[in-house]
Amino acid sequence: MKKFVLLAFIAVVSMGSVLVACSTSNSNDSSTSTNEEVDKVDRPQYVITATQGGEELGEIVIELYPDVAPKHVANFDSLVSVGFYQDLAFHRVIPGFMIQGGDPNSKDKPKEMWGTGAPGQTRVPAEFSDLPHERGTISAARTNDPNSATSQFFLCVADASFLDGKYSVYGGTVSGMEVADKIVNTPRDSRDNPLETVRFTITKKED
Repeated sequence: MKKFVLLAFIAVVSMGSVLVACSTSNSNDSSTSTNEEVDKVDRPQYVITATQGGEELGEIVIELYPDVAPKHVANFDSLVSVGFYQDLAFHRVIPGFMIQGGDPNSKDKPKEMWGTGAPGQTRVPAEFSDLPHERGTISAARTNDPNSATSQFFLCVADASFLDGKYSVYGGTVSGMEVADKIVNTPRDSRDNPLETVRFTITKKED
């Protein structure tokens, strides 16, 4: 199976402390990011409720941009509507960079399979835009095929301009970045998987 990862992570590793140093000013900032240059439209909002060890870490409220990436937003919304994101895990956390989740394997499959995706998942074609990967951005994880996004997403906890124009931004964070910071700083193994699983559920906010 192909693993859904951020291809630019190879570059991140090679940059090492450079990336961390460049992100220091943002990583402890609890302010939110909504990609303000996006014109206000009808943007649906969702609540990500995260837990660890049976205790709630808090809620992250996000909003999606159907005017920027309508296919990604439609896919995400359809998955939420059928309860797909119920009790999945953030299987990859990298301080100074992002948290990634949404793989159905993380619900009940061995950890070795987390991040590889499942056969038959709907693939979403790339919808690249000029929106930056700044702190709070929601973007689509994929394989080396730009058109391979499915259910996995990542939330940037720091600016990641090296991803701009290469990954599909389709949302931003309204509130709860302090919760994302808790998640990204949890102890992790050599595969960037939290030692103690961080689970989440996503529900749609009603008007």
